Amino acid sequence: MSIKVELPARFGHTEEELAFIREMGVEYLNLNVMPENATLPQLREEVNRLARFGLKISDLACPPLQKNADIILGRPEREQAVSQFADFVRLAGEVGAPLVSVAWQPNGIFRTGRGPGRSTRGGTAFFADLYEIEGRPISNDRVYDSDEIWDNFAWFLERILPVCEQTGVRLALHPNDPPVPTLGGVASLICSTMDYRRALALAGGSWALGVKMCVGCWLEKPGFGNLLEDIQEFQANGQLVEVHFRNVSSPLPRFEETLSEDGYANMYDIMKTLVRCGFEGFCSIDHGFAGYPSTGGQLGSMAYPTGHMKGLLHAAEYELGLRG
Repeated sequence: MSIKVELPARFGHTEEELAFIREMGVEYLNLNVMPENATLPQLREEVNRLARFGLKISDLACPPLQKNADIILGRPEREQAVSQFADFVRLAGEVGAPLVSVAWQPNGIFRTGRGPGRSTRGGTAFFADLYEIEGRPISNDRVYDSDEIWDNFAWFLERILPVCEQTGVRLALHPNDPPVPTLGGVASLICSTMDYRRALALAGGSWALGVKMCVGCWLEKPGFGNLLEDIQEFQANGQLVEVHFRNVSSPLPRFEETLSEDGYANMYDIMKTLVRCGFEGFCSIDHGFAGYPSTGGQLGSMAYPTGHMKGLLHAAEYELGLRG
């Protein structure tokens, strides 16, 4: 067995695009589905269409549910929202998706902008300046403190983990991005390894909550945790389910998202650690460059970094005697 190479994707790719993905040697898709397409007939049809190209859904995500402000902020509408989330988990189980994405980010990721950077060779990528982000007004009706956010997460787990256990679907929990204590007046849930340990403890040892390890987030924040040791810990505990393989130019207070070879981290050491410790879950590049329309847009821009990631994977397997 080996790490399963995955690609971020959307519902409704053309057949030519699906053929392009399969030609990369990719078999698994982290599929983003909007609510209007999150029905059993539509997803079954999509699963059958993907199968014609040798593709499977690894992680099913619905952006309005994945980062749902009503649930995260504990608004009155959260009962309806968590019911919809439970239905989505059941839907994932029906179509054979092993993971459902969740990210405790009611206002999404925070970036300063998107454009060419010093580390992107002219490519258009996200960049962040923490001083600019910290100077913004609050994003919601008021400030939400850490106790509230953790209480709301515990409330969510109480209602969703039993559904996961019934359906065989695991939650893949992503860190806050950037992983700082508060963003837009909302306390972050996951901005350190210790936060992950706390979240997993709240799950009471249930296998249904797993770690979506965004390497980029670990690299963005000095002191998030010891990345190589954290890989080994979460894998040994059966908690590491998915990896986002992303590099950045430098730690905060400022960074640019880069190709994996251009950032400050040694991505080969990271890949070797994943292989050495026996990780066999899903691994994908994270935020691709914007790309160019004439070369396939963002999907086209994902081909090279995915190939580079696969090259690191195969080299690590050869070095460790796991590939003949």
